Amino acid sequence: MWPAATFDVAEGEFNVSAQTATAFQLDYVKTIGSVTVQLGRGFVNPYDVVTSQDGRIFVLNRCDSARASLVRVGIINWEEDYLGEFGKGYGPDDGKLMMPVAMALDSQERFHITDEHTHQVSIFDLSGEFVKKWGGPGSGDGEFNGPAGIAIDADDHIYVADQHNHRIQKFTADGQYVAQWGGAGSEPGQFNMPWGVTVDAQGDVYVADWRNDRIQKFTNNGAFLTSYGESGEGNGQLHRPSGVAVDSDGYMYVTDWGNERLQVLSPDGDCVDNRRGQATLSKWAAEFFEVNPDERETRAASNLFPDLPSHLSAPHHVSSQTEAYFWGPVSVRLDREGRLFVVEANRHRIQIYQRSK
Repeated sequence: MWPAATFDVAEGEFNVSAQTATAFQLDYVKTIGSVTVQLGRGFVNPYDVVTSQDGRIFVLNRCDSARASLVRVGIINWEEDYLGEFGKGYGPDDGKLMMPVAMALDSQERFHITDEHTHQVSIFDLSGEFVKKWGGPGSGDGEFNGPAGIAIDADDHIYVADQHNHRIQKFTADGQYVAQWGGAGSEPGQFNMPWGVTVDAQGDVYVADWRNDRIQKFTNNGAFLTSYGESGEGNGQLHRPSGVAVDSDGYMYVTDWGNERLQVLSPDGDCVDNRRGQATLSKWAAEFFEVNPDERETRAASNLFPDLPSHLSAPHHVSSQTEAYFWGPVSVRLDREGRLFVVEANRHRIQIYQRSK
């Protein structure tokens, strides 16, 4: 049974019962980002984010085909100063990216970035210098067909969601094949285009099983443990989940991509929070409007929470017309401070939240 709940459209918040709210509370912190048409400050279709031990924030920009030259990893700090970028120069060559999906940092703080066009994983050091790449197209051991999510455990084992091969592959820190599990299907332990992947504090592996509308949990050797969610739009139901993060208490944060929202599940799988988004104007956007008064006035006159006709009531339509809402929430990550980063590909920004304890 789901906890009693209401949804505040204007605030984009899911209000749970007093008992549940006491046990779990997620607070909005701020929004980072704005779109750019050139290299430098700004995001273009961001797909993932990670934070380094020194607090820097690294944002993976995938970009659409018209702006492929802007594919790169951008570097910022918490104060939103733009510090630089790497992996730029669209193409298949060493040190370049084409259709990057996700990234993860190992214990040496090396970036491991999946690319579903080249079917490889590229490694960069913390300064952005290219180290090596591994993988390649195919269905054999260590080969990929559209690698997507990537996660690294405390022992530097790497887990990659091999999207179109419908499996998870496990590697050493240098890309040596270790094991695999999965296969096409909807039974426990099978996948239909797995996308996001993460590892919890106990070393268990969680997979956003995209087309099966569920999160599956495994041991680090691929033994099936349990699954969460089912197809639908209700609380605890999912439609094309794209990412999952798990905090130290076992709460799961899921980017419910098809429903344009963030869901939070308890360790038992109950829905304890459900957000459509609460974005405020980012620092970069505010600075843009400060020097572009015509744009500022146009925005001020706009209805940012429009009432749409019934035939445009699908989550995608509503989010596309409502500035504060998530639009294309593709990835979710937790930093060392427990801050939650929700990456929005379509609005070129990141909404940040933090759980109150």
